[in-house]
Amino acid sequence: MCDQRLYGGPDGRDRLVTRRSFVVTGSVLASSALTATQGWCGPQGDEATEPVGAIPIIDTHIHLFDAKRPQGAPYAGPGGDSPHVSLPPRYRRLAEPLGIVGAIKVEASPWIEDNLWALQVAQQDTMIVGVIGNLQPDKPEFPEYLDRFRKNSLFRGIRYGNLWGYSLSQQVENPVFIDGMKRLAAADLVLDSANPDLKLLQAIVRLSDRVPELRIIIDHLPAMEPAKSERAEYEKLLAELEQRSGVYMKLSSVIHRVAGAVSTELGAYRDRIDSLMDVFGEDRVIFGSDWPNSDGVASLDSIVRLAREYLATQPLRVAEKILWRNSLATYRWTPRAENQPS
Repeated sequence: MCDQRLYGGPDGRDRLVTRRSFVVTGSVLASSALTATQGWCGPQGDEATEPVGAIPIIDTHIHLFDAKRPQGAPYAGPGGDSPHVSLPPRYRRLAEPLGIVGAIKVEASPWIEDNLWALQVAQQDTMIVGVIGNLQPDKPEFPEYLDRFRKNSLFRGIRYGNLWGYSLSQQVENPVFIDGMKRLAAADLVLDSANPDLKLLQAIVRLSDRVPELRIIIDHLPAMEPAKSERAEYEKLLAELEQRSGVYMKLSSVIHRVAGAVSTELGAYRDRIDSLMDVFGEDRVIFGSDWPNSDGVASLDSIVRLAREYLATQPLRVAEKILWRNSLATYRWTPRAENQPS
């Protein structure tokens, strides 16, 4: 059995995935050096590491938009070579060869009608297993909109933070907003945050205390570069977040610009990832690429390669959790295709 693994199918039955079959479906980023020296299984038991290249990935952070629509789009990529149209077929062409089998679309528009647009686009491609929308919990129409969109099983939550002029720091003191967060939690949906800084982390701590049943995901924390004067407060907040089991960290924007330069090598980020893993633990970290916003610093294949390289040093159970299991526990998405694990 050293050349095969079992993964759950959407019908609840395990499917046999052999080394040959997984390579055929596109997991081309497995470390060839490790494969040659350790074989398919590598070390046995919980410390097995080599099969990380064959673990399917759920990418929990991609953006979809179409600036060529008559109404345009409020966000259309980072510029440069990034396209003004980002739709599932293009993502699928890039993602499938990397072993990505599903993705969650995170909002890229504050327009209320774009929640429906995103759901309609996602419905057309089984690669998309979830949509994080944009609703404002402090608005009187929030309960109606939430009840409407949650009826679609692809709708997995909303995003709120340092984006579109929103301020979680201010709203966490608003009883109406807190009531909206309680409604979100009661609907078994999540809150994705946006663009972390000290104020946002402080607000997440307070929000978690006020609505402890709410699952909160901190997006892009690996890219946060606190100033020297902020370092003590940053470490204090991480210690606070470590104690809050309902707060998760997204392993997104790992590759980022530092002092004007970008490195795609793991060595530039290993210490940072290690420290965040120490804080959140193996059950509260999930992978996300931030595609195509990430095109501003690195290609999708570079992002996946770095993640797999780091996880190849971890026990197999940890790699599986970060690459897909934790996303299932957090977003509670439903598989839509045979190659999506469950």
